[in-house]
Amino acid sequence: MRFASLGSGSEGNALLVESVSGTTTTRVLLDCGFSAKEVERRLARLGVRADEIDAILITHEHTDHIGGALTLARKWSIPLHMSWGTARAVGADEAPVDLHVLWGDESVVVGDLEVLPYTVPHDAREPLQYVFSDGASRLGVLTDVGVATTHITNVLSGCDALVLESNHDVGMLASSRYPASLKARIGGMHGHLNNDAAAGILAALDRSKLRHLVAAHLSQQNNLPELAQAALAAVLGGTAADVMVATQADGFGWLSL
Repeated sequence: MRFASLGSGSEGNALLVESVSGTTTTRVLLDCGFSAKEVERRLARLGVRADEIDAILITHEHTDHIGGALTLARKWSIPLHMSWGTARAVGADEAPVDLHVLWGDESVVVGDLEVLPYTVPHDAREPLQYVFSDGASRLGVLTDVGVATTHITNVLSGCDALVLESNHDVGMLASSRYPASLKARIGGMHGHLNNDAAAGILAALDRSKLRHLVAAHLSQQNNLPELAQAALAAVLGGTAADVMVATQADGFGWLSL
């Protein structure tokens, strides 16, 4: 299994996961927060065509995650997977797409990948995050979540790779020009993880198999890559070089498990 990011942040998110088994290749796109045309361009950068995508999975209905998903799914006849709450929020339940409704903590199989959607606290209708497995390794993804829960810790423990939200620095958010209401939303229990909170989640996990750690969904206004890296690296007992950052412009290239 390998994975790569098309981009990560408040302007758009998309993660590509690929598994090869014999002559069979399975590719799924987690979130599609850019226009369909931009997703196609960013996929090409990774050597993949849109018609090679086997499924699109959506975490929740916010624009930076749903973006061009319905358009891309219609254009290329790609099955679209999301919770019922998300489907209702974006009108996917009435759109001409191949909709598959997901339920929290009930695994589904897409090609050679087992996909586990799990529930998280975020200010959306029915948000889900995901763990991917090819039978040999596990990739855990956690973005757009307000606070840690025991359930999150249990689900993500023992993963071989993690894509973990490190959205903001507490001090930078507090001193930003954002209105008080927005600051409260971002830093609230259904908002986004700050660097220290992300580090706290990482510290609580079984990291015995962890090979790749990616800091994701960084705010371009209220965070710095080096701050996110330092917070997470401290948990690993390593350096910033041990933590990759998913950028808004470029995401990150292929990482193999």
